[in-house]
Amino acid sequence: MKKFSWRGLVIIAFMLVTVFFLAPLMIKNLPAWWASRKLNLGLDLKGGMQILLEVDTSELTAGEIDGAVKNNIEIIRNRIDQFGVAEPSIQKLGEKRIMVQLPGVKDHLAAENLVQKTAMLEFKLVAPNEEAERVVAQIDQNISMNLQSFPKLAELDRKDRALADSLKVASDTLGTKDGIFKSFISRGEVDYLVQVENVRLMQSLIADSLFARVVPMGYQVSLGKADLEAVKADRSLYILKSAVEMSGTDISRARVDFGSATSTDPRTANKPYVSLEMKREGARKFERVTNDNVGKRLAIVLDDVVYSAPNIQERIAGGRAQITGRFTTSEANELAILLNSKNLDAPIRPISTTIIGATLGTDSIRSGTKAGIIGLIAVILFMIVYYKVAGLIADFVLVFNIGFILSVLTMFGATLTLPGIAGIILTIGMAVDANVLVFERIREELDAGKTPRSAVDAGYKRAIITIWDANITTLIAAAVLYNFGSGPIRGFAITLAIGIIGSMFCALIFVRTILDNFVLVGNKKNLSI
Repeated sequence: MKKFSWRGLVIIAFMLVTVFFLAPLMIKNLPAWWASRKLNLGLDLKGGMQILLEVDTSELTAGEIDGAVKNNIEIIRNRIDQFGVAEPSIQKLGEKRIMVQLPGVKDHLAAENLVQKTAMLEFKLVAPNEEAERVVAQIDQNISMNLQSFPKLAELDRKDRALADSLKVASDTLGTKDGIFKSFISRGEVDYLVQVENVRLMQSLIADSLFARVVPMGYQVSLGKADLEAVKADRSLYILKSAVEMSGTDISRARVDFGSATSTDPRTANKPYVSLEMKREGARKFERVTNDNVGKRLAIVLDDVVYSAPNIQERIAGGRAQITGRFTTSEANELAILLNSKNLDAPIRPISTTIIGATLGTDSIRSGTKAGIIGLIAVILFMIVYYKVAGLIADFVLVFNIGFILSVLTMFGATLTLPGIAGIILTIGMAVDANVLVFERIREELDAGKTPRSAVDAGYKRAIITIWDANITTLIAAAVLYNFGSGPIRGFAITLAIGIIGSMFCALIFVRTILDNFVLVGNKKNLSI
C-alpha cells in the first residue's frame, strides 16, 4: 500500500503536468489560469531567415576579440527581442562569426538591417550651400590629381573621352569639365541629389578610405536614407561638417509616435516619426547646439546615413527632439529599437543570408508527423501481438511518454526542430526497449514456474540494472551532443534526453504500477504476456 501511494502520487503529477502543458497545443479557449505557452517551432519547421555574420576585428587587439564578439551577440539578441521574434537562435561560430536564425520572420529586410547596423548615432551640422560648393569643387580637384587611385572613375572618364572623340563633340557627355565627382550629382531644391543608377557607385566611393582623403579636412560626404516607397527616386547627398555635436550616448530613450492627421507640419502629419528623450547632459548639449546654430541645419546621422536634417528654428530646451522623414511604420520601429540598444562593439558584415519559406516547414511537419504516426502504430501493433495485455499497457503508457516530451518542450519554451522530431521518433522505439527487457525477464521467470506476482518482482529486479546502464550511456551521448553541437543538433539532443527520462519513468514506475494494481490483483494465476 505504501509503495502504491508514492508511485500513484508521482504518476498523477506526471499526468497532470503533461495535460496542463499539452492541452493548449490542441484545445482553444482554455481558462485563463491554464498554461498558455505554445510549442515553438524551429526555423526548419516554421520558415524564416538565417544570417551568417562576421565581426570586423581589424581594429581590435587579440585580447579584445572574444569580448567584442560576445557583446555583439548580446546587443543583437536585445534588438531581436525588441523586434518581437520568438525563440531566435543567436550563437557564436568559430572565433569571430555569428549565426542568427529568426523563425517566423516575414519582414526579411527590416530584420537584416536591424541585425547588421552598428547603430552609431551622431548629430552633425550640414555645410551651408556656398560652403558645400567649395567642398565639392575641392573634392573634384583632388580626385583629378589622383585619378589613377580611383579605377572606376578613371574608367568612366576614359570612356567619356573616347565617346566625345567618336562623336567629335567639344565637351564630354559626363560633364567632367566641371569634375568627374560633380558629374554624378545634381543640385536639388535643397540638397545635392544622386540618381538611383549612380547610388551604388557613390556608396562604394564614400566607403573607400582613399576617397576620405580627398574630402577637405573637417567635412564628410554622406548619403540620405533610402526611400522604400520610392525606390527609383534620387537619393539626397549631404556635405556635413565632421565635428560630432552630440552622439547616441546622449539619448536616454527613443519611441515611435504618430503625427496628428490635422497637424500643419508636413513632416509629421499623419506620419510615424521617432521621438527622442535626452539625458541630462545630452539636453544641455542640445540646448547649446541649437542656440549656437539657429538658422542652420542639424543632420541626424545613423551609421553614416543621414536620416533627417531639419533647420534649427530656435534654441530648444528640455532635451526632446524628433527624427522625421519618409518613414514606414516598420522603419520607424527599427530605428527606435536601434537607438534604444547599445552600439555594436565592432562592425559586422554579412557573409550569407538564407530565406527559408514556410512551405518547406509545412512539408517537413507533415512528413515528420506521418513518420511518427507510422512508427507509433508499428510499435503499438508489435507490442500487442507479441506481449498481449502487457504490451497493451506499455502502448498506453507510450502515448503519455510522447505527450510528456511535447509538454516539457512547451514548459521550458524550447524549440522543436526537424531533428527534434527525429529524436521523438527515435524515442518511440527506445521507449518500448525497456519494456521488452522487463517483459522477457518476466517470461523467463514464469517459465521457471513462479507465480505472476513473483515473476514480475523478479523480472523488474533482473532488468533494472541493464535498463539503467543502457539509458545512462545514451543520456551521456545526448549531453555531449548538446555541449558540442549547435542549432538542430542541440534540438535533437534535448528531445532525446527528455524522451529517455520519460521512457525510464514510464517503464519502471508507470507500467509497474498498472501491473501491480490492476492486473495482478487477488491470487491471479496467469499473466497475459
